[in-house]
Amino acid sequence: MTRIAFYGSSLLSAYWNGAATYYRGILRALAARGYDITFYEPDVHDRQKNRDIDPPDWARVVVYDGNVAALREAAARAAEADIVVKASGVGFQDDLLLTEVMAAARPDALRIFWDVDAPATLTELRAAPDHPLRTALPDLGLVLTYGGGQPVIDAYRALGARDCVPVYNALDPDTHHPVPPEARFACDMAFLGNRLPDREARVAAWFFAPAAACPEARFLLGGSGWEGHPMPGNIRTLGHVPTRDHNALNASARMVLNIARDSMAETGFSPATRVFEAAGAGACIVTDAWEGVEMFLEPGEEILVARDGQDVASFVREISPERATRIGKAALARVLAEHTYTHRAALADELFRSRAAAGVTA
Repeated sequence: MTRIAFYGSSLLSAYWNGAATYYRGILRALAARGYDITFYEPDVHDRQKNRDIDPPDWARVVVYDGNVAALREAAARAAEADIVVKASGVGFQDDLLLTEVMAAARPDALRIFWDVDAPATLTELRAAPDHPLRTALPDLGLVLTYGGGQPVIDAYRALGARDCVPVYNALDPDTHHPVPPEARFACDMAFLGNRLPDREARVAAWFFAPAAACPEARFLLGGSGWEGHPMPGNIRTLGHVPTRDHNALNASARMVLNIARDSMAETGFSPATRVFEAAGAGACIVTDAWEGVEMFLEPGEEILVARDGQDVASFVREISPERATRIGKAALARVLAEHTYTHRAALADELFRSRAAAGVTA
């Protein structure tokens, strides 16, 4: 059995950790294909105090203290694995963790950097020629990303990566699926996203402004960091929404809004995890415009694309509950047919096997 050592932000907690459902989906699907997975995560940012799942039966989870000694001890265990993965955005001493993990990996192990925010990472690498990741790229067997398309592939290769392959976000239908609507989440439009510097202006344009333009409509805002932020009175805030409530929220809103972060929107080909979560619940999704959306869902039929806040306001006024239901059902059918983590794990498995057959490690 092939052993994977995966060093990421958190498998157990989605608190300030948007990659959680991606990790859970892809790793659970890889475990179903026979991989033996150990996930290493640091105890930082109050994530362990805000767990939303128990340790799963398809992966071992090692939580290490947020200090350098504990990091080095966890990194040393990379020597036990056949595939060693360091993800971006772990949240504690990422550069040191990369160096320690890859140094500990066996010479015959496949070494992978898995980037869950490629546009931001690439901006950082271009600005720092001596960045530890940039230095390490030629010695890694593979770079995987969860978005970005050809622009990200080309950028990573130009910086020295041997190869870069997107393994996109997807749906885990066992986790995200249709449920009966709940009155506590009833609204015309819901948006779920933490307050982040590189998304705040887009939230103002695509969510706050449409709410102000549609005072008769009910808007719902979930996510951390919005306390005290000025917003129209027809927006109700929820704070952090645990993943166990995502299905009910997505199934209860007439429409669910997706707003990309600045770098993701500029790069394109980067559907957020929440797009697939909402589609899995049968929600009618409205997304801000970004290149490549049609690769995943058909605009007008399976998803609504807004060029600006005025488009969002028009959708709120014009899209009937009946049409919203039809769009949501079409989105659910599409993602079940083409965009589940079972599909993504098949791609990852093929990549791992092809590199093993070719003797590609580091």
